[in-house]
Amino acid sequence: MSKIALVDDDRNILTSVSMTLEAEGFEVETYNDGQQALDAFNKKLPDMAVLDIKMPRMDGMDLLQRLRQKTQMPVIFLTSKDDEIDEVLGLRMGADDYVKKPFSQRLLVERIRALLRRQEAVAGDAAGTGPETKVMERGNLRMDPLRHSVAWKGNDVSLTVTEFLLLQALAQRPGFVKSRDQLMDVAYDDQVYVDDRTIDSHIKRLRKKMRSADADFSAIETLYGIGYRYNEE
Repeated sequence: MSKIALVDDDRNILTSVSMTLEAEGFEVETYNDGQQALDAFNKKLPDMAVLDIKMPRMDGMDLLQRLRQKTQMPVIFLTSKDDEIDEVLGLRMGADDYVKKPFSQRLLVERIRALLRRQEAVAGDAAGTGPETKVMERGNLRMDPLRHSVAWKGNDVSLTVTEFLLLQALAQRPGFVKSRDQLMDVAYDDQVYVDDRTIDSHIKRLRKKMRSADADFSAIETLYGIGYRYNEE
């Protein structure tokens, strides 16, 4: 049974969503603000967190930033209808997905299940049961699915599940273009719709992390209107 942390200052959302998730077989922990959640997470991490952005004491952005200092646990943001800037910023900070308010609880459940399946797929590879278990080396890049580890020029780079899958898909065939639709298929379940901006935001976050290991990193090329390509250096 997967444990989901739900963090929102709206008690109605906490009550209704937690009831839905529990009916779907999840174990749910609820928190009214980011600080309360962080205190609990410092003792024991859940399997996934669903975070509202605008909360008292500590908002979702700040909580995510603190979480990413120690864990790549999957995170879904809940964003207000018109907060497009928050959506993009949240993805660039390391969120795996977002759902707009007001939202369908069925949609949220599908997003949660899709993200958990991706995480389980990576864990399956780590156990040696998945198809992509071999260490992959492409120039300065080294990816080890067994350990979910990435290194660039010998420097470790910590990636979320989504970022890892996107980089792996691009680096498997250097020089070949991957469209945004193809990358969506890699990173998301077929039943889950995301727009181009979501993939772009993940790629920007991925580039930023790689450049933290090497300021001159340029292996991921954007082909405007087409997609992305990995160029082996």
